[in-house]
Amino acid sequence: MIRMFRWLLRSALTAHLAGIVLPGDIAAQVMRFTHDDIKRKYIVYLPASYATSPERHYPIVLHFHGGGMTAAEQMLYTRMNVTADRHDFIVVYPQGVSQDWNVGFGQAYAEGTDDVGFTEAVLDHLLATFRVDTTRLYATGLSRGGFFAHRLAAELSHRLAAVASVGAPLPVPVRDEQRPRGTRRLIGVMQVHGTSDEVVMYAGKSGHYLSAAETHAYWAEHNGLPDSAAVTQQVNTDPTDDTHATVLTVERDGRAVTLVTIHEGGHTWAGAESFNVGLPIGRTSRDIDLNEMMWRFFAAHQRH
Repeated sequence: MIRMFRWLLRSALTAHLAGIVLPGDIAAQVMRFTHDDIKRKYIVYLPASYATSPERHYPIVLHFHGGGMTAAEQMLYTRMNVTADRHDFIVVYPQGVSQDWNVGFGQAYAEGTDDVGFTEAVLDHLLATFRVDTTRLYATGLSRGGFFAHRLAAELSHRLAAVASVGAPLPVPVRDEQRPRGTRRLIGVMQVHGTSDEVVMYAGKSGHYLSAAETHAYWAEHNGLPDSAAVTQQVNTDPTDDTHATVLTVERDGRAVTLVTIHEGGHTWAGAESFNVGLPIGRTSRDIDLNEMMWRFFAAHQRH
């Protein structure tokens, strides 16, 4: 089911986005290097202000594609480059080996592809090449990329200030086998998930991944955030899209854990173009602009 979904998703996305390229997408650069004897690459997009502000250092958002997708498809689908121009940050789209990320599903967590080491190498390459604010490094991802964002939160919290996962709660292997690469620190975490997601279940899957609510509770406990501090917001800006959102946040001392529940939402990126006609990935909510919501969450976090 998952494998067929990935093929259908990629085929539909490629067809839907054929010939639809924004100027910012054209300006993106492909960077290549070898890590762990494997040729790897990533796409980097510099906001328009980068060339005219030589004294400025920029935040970075690492943006991980879903399983079976490519970095370019993730870039075109989510349109995060537009948000990068609006808010002045660098956005980076790494490419997974065989269009996948090692989160302990389908390959050994410790002995499989060293995607965490690859991510660190990408960061090191970016820091050596561009003007980067090292206190404002973030990661996000969709589906398999979202699972991987949780692994990065667990293992690279000494470098990242916050992560956001879309359609992918905390994997059981990450919970049980995580190996932090440095001193583990508090980290902001946003979980975004549709209740009608039939690809990755909102309620979780025993032995594979936690529920969205359990994921929120896990990271809240990691950050020492009490349930009594929870604030809930209801969002339904487009009553015609048959979805609405609940935003649950616990926050203290500059660290927040947020669960965005998209009621009747599917395995999609809220606010993006809906390309999934005929595919089992459900509704795309128009109630929130996920890029804007995510950036506001990231911008509120800085690594100390």
